[in-house]
Amino acid sequence: MPLFPMRLVRVLSPLLRPLRVLVARGWLREAEVDVVLAWLHPAWRLNRVFAPVVGREWVSDDLLAVRLRCNGNARGWRAGQHVQLYLEMDGVRHGRSYSLTRVDAGGLIELGVRRQAGGRMSNHILDHLPVGALLELGQADGELYWPEQGAGVGLLAAGSGITALLGLLRAALVQGYAAPVTLLHYVREAGQCAYREELQQLMLRHPNLQVRWLLTGQEPEPGVLGGRFQAAHLLGMSGFELLACGPAGFIEAVRQSWGGGLQVEAFSPLQRLSEPGSAVRLDFARSRLQAAGDSSRSLLEQAEASGLRPAHGCRQGICASCTCLLLGGAVRDLRSGTTFAEPGQPIRLCVSAPLGDVQIDL
Repeated sequence: MPLFPMRLVRVLSPLLRPLRVLVARGWLREAEVDVVLAWLHPAWRLNRVFAPVVGREWVSDDLLAVRLRCNGNARGWRAGQHVQLYLEMDGVRHGRSYSLTRVDAGGLIELGVRRQAGGRMSNHILDHLPVGALLELGQADGELYWPEQGAGVGLLAAGSGITALLGLLRAALVQGYAAPVTLLHYVREAGQCAYREELQQLMLRHPNLQVRWLLTGQEPEPGVLGGRFQAAHLLGMSGFELLACGPAGFIEAVRQSWGGGLQVEAFSPLQRLSEPGSAVRLDFARSRLQAAGDSSRSLLEQAEASGLRPAHGCRQGICASCTCLLLGGAVRDLRSGTTFAEPGQPIRLCVSAPLGDVQIDL
């Protein structure tokens, strides 16, 4: 039984600032302070974000809304950003990135977790994570924001891309955004239309909002808007600012069809090249390790194969947990093919493959 209630943990968190200063100056050890705080309440820490699960709700056949109550260390978070969620399974710590679909007062947040075929962590959360379980989260990150300019806003989501855009939409409508908003959600089957009931209620309360669901797993009926994304779906959005979230192929199709303001967030499992690639030399400077590698696999994969354990999260280039400095050589982005060769440039290990011999600050 915790000695302190969760409400008091949040209220007292700002009062820990003197302890944070002492830790920053090296006069106290954060781990020792955290031991005492955790004894008072399991979710209490000096800087780390911990949160018990307070609710679970299925919002489609394959997507679960998970609600958590954070301790006082989730500061400055906003809907539409993403956070790392950490779980320990069979003695191994796993982390995945999920979008914040809601950020409310009192530390209440909501994440959208979609079932992934063969996904160890997502399936564990969906099938076994109970209300009351205590989770650790990283700090929020993400650059998507609600546009204030333009004649309206168009939201294009494919699959679980709806989670990032829904958070922004909820917040904008609460704040009184009155210009036209069109949301297009692309899913394979009708059962994957996430948050459908809520979005229908939002359309009734906000006449400026129009939501359409487009099924990509079947041919649309004649004269009916449907199927995979095509430029014709953007008719009626002239002058709008667009936000698109989904797999890389979907994002690229939107880019090629739209010439106006556009924000994107792409995610998709990276496809390893079928060719073995050329042999390269990998120099991991801080670890004082040199290893043989190849130009077809990500630096994260090759670092792990060499016995290193770099920090990482999503493994898709979204969360930036694996960012390191490129000290020498050149790499290419496995998503876009873009080349980076400037010494001191930050790169994301999980989506970067060496073009030749490279030196990394790892």
